[in-house]
Amino acid sequence: MRDKVKDVQEVLEKIRPALERHHGDLKVLDIKEDKVFLQFEGACNDCPIMDASIKDVVVMTIKGNLPWVQDVQIVQSKYSII
Repeated sequence: MRDKVKDVQEVLEKIRPALERHHGDLKVLDIKEDKVFLQFEGACNDCPIMDASIKDVVVMTIKGNLPWVQDVQIVQSKYSII
């Protein structure tokens, strides 16, 4: 059985270049059964357009490539650097 974190990381590599161009990234926080928990990092963490368009792309990309994923949750950072 493959490592689920590794599977998600491989899919995120498809999204990561676009995020990095805007000084952001995605981090896998946890995977519980069929639910993936991610967190935006860098500039993406506080970006106002990240909410709708980027989240949708992330969710669709992960679910489209990993049939075992039933839900993707984006967890907000508790802290932001001012």
